[in-house]
Amino acid sequence: MMYFLLIAGFVLLIKGADFFVDGSSAVAKKFKVSPLIIGMTIVAMGTSLPETSVSVSASLAGKNDLSISNVVGSNIFNLMIVAGVCAVFNRLPVSGIALKRDFPVSVAAALVLIGFGGLLGEVPRYGGLILLLLFAGFLWLMIHSALKAREEADEEYKDIANWKCALFILGGIAAIAAGGKMVVEGASDIARNFGMSDNLIGMTIVALGTSLPELVTSIVAARKKETDMALGNVIGSNIFNILFVLGIAATISPMGFTLENTIDTAFLIAVSLMVMTFCIPKKQLERWHGIAMILLYSGYTAYLFVR
Repeated sequence: MMYFLLIAGFVLLIKGADFFVDGSSAVAKKFKVSPLIIGMTIVAMGTSLPETSVSVSASLAGKNDLSISNVVGSNIFNLMIVAGVCAVFNRLPVSGIALKRDFPVSVAAALVLIGFGGLLGEVPRYGGLILLLLFAGFLWLMIHSALKAREEADEEYKDIANWKCALFILGGIAAIAAGGKMVVEGASDIARNFGMSDNLIGMTIVALGTSLPELVTSIVAARKKETDMALGNVIGSNIFNILFVLGIAATISPMGFTLENTIDTAFLIAVSLMVMTFCIPKKQLERWHGIAMILLYSGYTAYLFVR
């Protein structure tokens, strides 16, 4: 049964991502919105549904250590594997605004998180509210940028019926969410059969499983030459995961911040700065950057198994 869940989940993820990218791309062109903005908002939020589900469920069950581990582990996976694999498939151009605004916001979100953890040893309820307010501010900034870009855009495109766009996006989100849940459950059962601890499962299997929508969606976007959407999905998901997902989880129940959480969040900040440095010279991620990122993530995962 566990193997069936795993295989069926992968099928739903792949097909759901395919429909989701097509629908989101059509919306971007229909409303003259940049694919980067669509990737940073609609696609990022849709592919972060598994993280939201896992973290909120963990918070309601009083297991907030899993919430932080899931989000931080997912963000590291998103940046190093999702962006890295996409760069190996197809060089990823990085816009100036992504370097000046979006990457720094993702780093700032992680700094706020580690600030709460380092100073207070937890993310309290008011800390969750602060994260949610920061997310609201970021979302307003995205909407403002989208409206401005819409006024400046003047491009012909093949029109797709509104109902079809909605069907692709909503159907894609549903398939991605269901597929992610099935993969996580199947992989977790398999991992427990091999004697892995819950903590290790949370930082590896669950983090990887809840990031599969980002991975599949971004790879599909990259292969369809929607490279702005692929990168926007990664950065947007990382911002969404910290500010919104952990904001909701902490508001429900304060989250204790362990030494391991501090180390993992510090690593996330360090690799985020590293990837930004990769992008600055030519405003793109090269194939060798992607390979280096994948290798570094492999070393990080090995560290998780031995610590």
